[in-house]
Amino acid sequence: MHDHAPLDWMHGVDLSALDDAHLHQAKRCLLDLLGVAAGATRTPLADKATRFVTSQHGGDRPLLFTAGKASPTGVALHGAWLIDALDAHDGQVLTKGHAGVALLPGLLALPEVADLSGRDFLALLAYGYEIATRAGIALHATSPDYHTSGAWNALGVAAVAARLRGADVETLHHALGIAEFYGPRSQMMRCIDHPTMLKDGSGWGAMTGISAALLAEDGFTGAPALTVTAPDVAALWQDLGERWYLQEQYFKAYPVCRWAQPAVEAVLSLPAEQRAPAAIARIEIVTFHEGKRLHVTHPTTTEQAQYSLPWSVACALGRGTVDVAGVSDELDAPDLKALASRVEIHEDDTFNARFPAERWARARLHLESGEIIESADFEARGNHDCPLSDDEVVAKYRALAEPVLGERAARLQDVVMSLETRPASDLLALLGAP
Repeated sequence: MHDHAPLDWMHGVDLSALDDAHLHQAKRCLLDLLGVAAGATRTPLADKATRFVTSQHGGDRPLLFTAGKASPTGVALHGAWLIDALDAHDGQVLTKGHAGVALLPGLLALPEVADLSGRDFLALLAYGYEIATRAGIALHATSPDYHTSGAWNALGVAAVAARLRGADVETLHHALGIAEFYGPRSQMMRCIDHPTMLKDGSGWGAMTGISAALLAEDGFTGAPALTVTAPDVAALWQDLGERWYLQEQYFKAYPVCRWAQPAVEAVLSLPAEQRAPAAIARIEIVTFHEGKRLHVTHPTTTEQAQYSLPWSVACALGRGTVDVAGVSDELDAPDLKALASRVEIHEDDTFNARFPAERWARARLHLESGEIIESADFEARGNHDCPLSDDEVVAKYRALAEPVLGERAARLQDVVMSLETRPASDLLALLGAP
């Protein structure tokens, strides 16, 4: 038997008591994730994900915004692959990664979700953020390597699935242990240095979490989950129910790696008339080491573009923003390639020392005239201490979802933002193929 307080909280917390602030933040997360998922159906990865899960994970569960069906593990794998295909989803600085990308597909994977109230759906999502985020912080505290989000968001998915299916506390512990052990401890910086469709490991994380819960339910053993119960991480779990990491997620303003976004904010802060592309000879970005690693100057794939600081800066200067077109359809644009060629990245010891809790950059434009224009120091917008407003979250959702879903995008927005007053089935009915 276990004697660990975090497991008792996970098993016994009264999710019906979540207050309006938590439900509202859960709705913001849900809307943002759905917008990203819709936008990501336009990526090359999306079709490959669909072909794989429909052929290798056969079943009768519907896929997110996609024709075809798969098993619960297939739905989780597909949905998290899909959201991860467009690097615009929410995240949390201390995890250096993303929880919602796996949690939402994991929740949608199981047939029991159809019987939930909308309020219970939001509460389970909030619950998953709490567990996944803490597991991520615990893994970073105890492992010398930097692993992708799938390594720890798998535990959040396992907990949500176990809770949804009524597992007892022992089964829950085994589910978490299986998810921790089988979760993909893939090397994040390898995918930063060589960007591919592997992305952040979250597809495998979601699939592992669902697998873990179903295996534990059948008596497959896997406890302990050391990121939850080991003595050296106890302090990270002791304020469960008091500090809510749901409220500490960030929302991205742009569909590129979070580490590139401070540089985007820095160049966009400069007066538009002074940053006309034709006038710029050289673009100096001063940032932290990990941001400097986003080095691909001329991306040839959307994955490379989403992990490129020079390309993100070029889009900001050349288009006034970084959007889906900039990281997918415009990779051959001569003006953007010329701007990206002018970007130089330097790292700063002060900025390095502030990472990962804070990510900073400043921009220095060297003009053809000889003049130098320098920005202030910037963080990315959307952190919990500088959040995107509800209007900004909605505008981002509409920009991503409307080109794919058409008129359904507005209806889905209405359902999400009033979900606590509806059955979850109202939401599920709107998540099929465009």
